[in-house]
Amino acid sequence: MALSPPLGLKWRSSYAFTTFVVGIGVATDLVVYSIVVPVVPFQLERLGYHSVSALAGWLLFAYSAGLVICSYSTPSGHFYAEQNEGTIPIAMFSERYQTRRAPLILGLLILVGSQIMFMEAPNYAVMCIARVLQGCGSTMVWVVGLALLCDCTPEQFIGRQLGLAMVGMSVGFLAGPPIGGAVYSRWGWRGPFIFGIIMAMFDLVGRLFIIERKDALKYGFDPAAVTHTAEEEKAPETLETPTVTNNISLISVIVRLCKSSRALVTLALTGLFGLIYSAQEPTLPLHLQSVWGLDSAKVGQIYIASIVPTLFSAPLSGFATDKLGVEWLSCICFALSVPWWAVLIVRQSLVLFIVALALGSFFVSGVISPLMVELATVARQIDDGHVYGSFNLVYGIGLSLFPPPLFTLIVGLVTQGTTLGPVIGGQMYAHLKDGWTAIMILTAVVLALCCGLGFMYIGDKPLGKRLLMRQNRD
Repeated sequence: MALSPPLGLKWRSSYAFTTFVVGIGVATDLVVYSIVVPVVPFQLERLGYHSVSALAGWLLFAYSAGLVICSYSTPSGHFYAEQNEGTIPIAMFSERYQTRRAPLILGLLILVGSQIMFMEAPNYAVMCIARVLQGCGSTMVWVVGLALLCDCTPEQFIGRQLGLAMVGMSVGFLAGPPIGGAVYSRWGWRGPFIFGIIMAMFDLVGRLFIIERKDALKYGFDPAAVTHTAEEEKAPETLETPTVTNNISLISVIVRLCKSSRALVTLALTGLFGLIYSAQEPTLPLHLQSVWGLDSAKVGQIYIASIVPTLFSAPLSGFATDKLGVEWLSCICFALSVPWWAVLIVRQSLVLFIVALALGSFFVSGVISPLMVELATVARQIDDGHVYGSFNLVYGIGLSLFPPPLFTLIVGLVTQGTTLGPVIGGQMYAHLKDGWTAIMILTAVVLALCCGLGFMYIGDKPLGKRLLMRQNRD
């Protein structure tokens, strides 16, 4: 007797619903991450700590350390292999149950637990441990969630759907800081964490409803094969669950990545993106307080004004990537972001500062969609599903101090010591005479480097190689 399909099979397994759930997951993760950004420096000052920017930087580092530690503790590639690479306990769980949804739910529960731990932390050391656990929980949505989305999305729509899902990144950065500042000012230290826990509960509902592609295939429905006409929406006659016969080791993945300049450069650019976004996080609230005398609530309002434009950058760049190609969009976004970070050095006008921060963030966040599409393309070419795990790992390296040695060899050639992220920003601000200016100069230089690397290596036909071929023909 044939099994009855689950209620709402088509819409619960569709790439549209999956995009929505993953986007909500990303937004929740970024809200929980960023809600403490305008709060922690003021709280540390209230508790009597010194060198606050440096301490805040280490707290942000602790999150990324958890992200890196768990990047290969989660099943980041072909979930249907007989064995998945990883470390205890997450890999044991995934190998037994062969599922993406379960790790997503587990990650959210870890996220909630870390918030409670941070909220009730009696000292700074416990705060750091809580942030490490938060990074471990966040890994699930970045690795498993993005892989789940690519599973069920038709190939021609991947760029668009990734761009739409990444709206959650801007929403999270937009909502977190102002909510954190306002709630902290009104209800004190526990307020932001309680808000984050409530939001995570809403996220949990979506993760419980989702149906994976491998389960939909059992009932003759393939969400990745759906087209726009009623006749074409019928599932193919033969549907098979993807399988992988060999367990690919981490060393094998690295060897394959080393053979692909596109993979190496894309992972390096991801790490640099992590550096750019993280270096200013422990210092921006302190800079706004020092120059314009803003408190935590007003710092949160500055985040609203600066991040609103980024709500549009990810989907717009996703659409444009599908039309123009990753090589054009990545170079354009990196190039147009450079001057605005230099403008942020100016201290004469708060309005000018907000505009520059908004435009700089708009173009930088627009890079995410083409980088993800590039990673998806490289993953197919090297026939290895661990590339999204590498994306998560290298993004974390851009935020962390202790990346795994083998990946340090890969990205270290390009990043050359820029793996410190918030630690660099916090230490520069705390110990240099004009730390903010130094951070902005570093950011502009890194963006220019990213533009050059993208020009020479990103895409099937990189712009630099096109130019050289044209000159040779002439």
